[in-house]
Amino acid sequence: MPIAVDIDVMLARRKMSVGELADLVGITPANLAVLKNGRAKAVRFATLAALCEVLKCQPGDLLRWEAEDTAGE
Repeated sequence: MPIAVDIDVMLARRKMSVGELADLVGITPANLAVLKNGRAKAVRFATLAALCEVLKCQPGDLLRWEAEDTAGE
């Protein structure tokens, strides 16, 4: 997927656990893991805003675009 999720980078910078972040944001640790591991199909703006508020960062610190590998085409 061309959108990479860097929540784990911000967690490390803030010295915070997935469980702690999930509690502060108000989502389950399982749902946060799905998002963190790049398996989510969508993210609500309210959730993204809450992540940014808790982690004191911008959306671009959590999400970035990567070109897809088209070598096989």
